Amino acid sequence: MTGPAERLDRFMARANAIYYASRDPFADFTTAPEISQMFGEVIGLWAAIAWQLLGCPAPVALLEAGPGRGTLMADALRAIRQAAPGFAAAMQVHLIETSPRLRAAQANRVPAAVWHEDLASVPEQPFILIANEFLDALPIRQFVRRGHGWTERFVAGGTWVEQPVDAAEVPSGRAAGEGDVVEVNEPARGFVAAVANRLCRQPGAALFVDYGPMRSAAGDSLQALANKQPVDPLAMAGVADLTAHVDFADLAAVARHAGAQVQGPQTQGAFLAKLGLFQRMERLARSRPEHATTLMTAAQRLTDPSAMGELFKVLAIRSPACPDLPGLGGSSAQQ
Repeated sequence: MTGPAERLDRFMARANAIYYASRDPFADFTTAPEISQMFGEVIGLWAAIAWQLLGCPAPVALLEAGPGRGTLMADALRAIRQAAPGFAAAMQVHLIETSPRLRAAQANRVPAAVWHEDLASVPEQPFILIANEFLDALPIRQFVRRGHGWTERFVAGGTWVEQPVDAAEVPSGRAAGEGDVVEVNEPARGFVAAVANRLCRQPGAALFVDYGPMRSAAGDSLQALANKQPVDPLAMAGVADLTAHVDFADLAAVARHAGAQVQGPQTQGAFLAKLGLFQRMERLARSRPEHATTLMTAAQRLTDPSAMGELFKVLAIRSPACPDLPGLGGSSAQQ
């Protein structure tokens, strides 16, 4: 991917579109649903409780953005059918996915789903949205503090090029010194705003699980993986997975501004523990003792601070009239 200087978000969007259309991303990284069925099952039970808190609307959309191979949704549906048959009867599964390759994999696991290119084509009705490692792949812009002004990063010939930018375009509220990078994810902000606006029109709830800090801060978080190894983000565009940390505090502020209620962010480890992941592990281990060690290892990987437990965060957004959702603290005040 060479040519004239291209703004980073456009470069990243183009590179990831090629990557997801032409490669199996799971050769390069492993997501929580692929680690253990327990993750999707716990998320499915969370959705069932959210449906009850919303007053058991019917029909209701169970919607996933960026569903990968469909593993999370398949595991969630299995748990829902066993524990909440009323919810199972009331729902229609919708998946937001642009990659034909991934849609084919999802169809094998969730054959009754309805697919969408974006949120806009999902019917206006009560909904519960799950988005696991969706926001991190959306393209970011990067601004660099230079002297008393700012530049923006562009890409040309596999190298960085900086161009002057109006300071009004740079996100405020983040202390930055000389050479510091400040990131903004405009598509993530737009998606969360659209979800929050829907939540103010229709009963619903949304759960975002991804990696990033609790609070907004300066820093370069752009990264790339190929064959499960870090690589130069600019050197292997289109053949490596490009991602960046999610700014949860910024997205929470976007949701509040739209009028939705917000809970979190909270660490994934605490969230899964509150929802009973370890109790689920113990039940599965009793029924399948030959898998007990594997189950315990998976639970630790999902929750331990040295693995995914601290790096990954959970943010919930809900309709104004919906009570607090399970697994997180109460509605967070604006910070």
